Amino acid sequence: MDPRITAYLDEQGLTPSVTKVVPLTGDASDRRYFRVRLADGDPIVLSLHAGPIDFAALPFVLVARLLRAIPLPAPAILHHSDALGILGLQDLGDVTLQAHLGVASRAEHAALYRQAVGFIATLQQRGRDLASNEYPPFGIAFDVEKLTWELEFFVKHYVMAYRGAGLTEAIRAALREEWAGIAEELAAEPRVLCHRDYHSRNLMLHEGALHIIDFQDARMGPDTYDLVSLLRDSYVDLTPAQVDELVAYFLALTRGPQGAGPADVAEFRRRFDLMALQRNLKALGTFGYQTTSRRNPVYIQYMPRTLSYVGANLGASPRFGRLRELLAGPIAELR
Repeated sequence: MDPRITAYLDEQGLTPSVTKVVPLTGDASDRRYFRVRLADGDPIVLSLHAGPIDFAALPFVLVARLLRAIPLPAPAILHHSDALGILGLQDLGDVTLQAHLGVASRAEHAALYRQAVGFIATLQQRGRDLASNEYPPFGIAFDVEKLTWELEFFVKHYVMAYRGAGLTEAIRAALREEWAGIAEELAAEPRVLCHRDYHSRNLMLHEGALHIIDFQDARMGPDTYDLVSLLRDSYVDLTPAQVDELVAYFLALTRGPQGAGPADVAEFRRRFDLMALQRNLKALGTFGYQTTSRRNPVYIQYMPRTLSYVGANLGASPRFGRLRELLAGPIAELR
């Protein structure tokens, strides 16, 4: 066990109550997580950073404060140590939305997804009211530079590293031209507050209700971003009918009493598909990076579903004919 854990438990006066310390499966970051079981209270989760932290300036802490102000459900921060680089968090258990869907009834499945979509609408609407320099997300955005960097990350870590493709400079230049069109259009959209990684593995089912985790990278972006993350999720299959219903529900929540007319729905779906293309390519880049650079093969199983989303969007619009040709060379599934 990391000696910092022992020091932290001593510092917080918890050592006499500890019955067990269990490592938890981490995320794609360099943080590590441990569950601490206590004889005289609820278990807690320790989040270990790579080194010392500045609690008052930590994005996770500031965004957690913002979520409480909205309010949206997130784990409580119980205590911390800057020197040891540890946060003590409320334990939300082990049941993600992804895991729970395997045992949920159809009605429960629908209700949970409606709740998750409702959280997005609340985040966007209350985010407008609470915008302040006090919170980091309002000062960073999915701008052209960020969106383009993510697409180049896909080329480097998925196409070249994972697929082993050697791309000529002419192909790289053609891809950069395609990326510019996508990034510029998405960056020009009106911005709302976005979680930034809002999918079934970052929603925990605790005491019958969903809670949001992994929110430290929140930022401003298109109103389609979080909805795409949820409905074009690399970890879960949703039917076209489910996606249609949930998009309609989101528009009903965010468009007010007048609702969304057919033209508005069609335009929203066009923007939704464009955002999905960028986000799913970015996800493939992350999966490739985790596999080849971090030697973490767990994400390989999620590549086929993500590729299927990419293929569907590339094939649905003549706009992406050239991009599909460029990617079909190194990625046979897109031919």
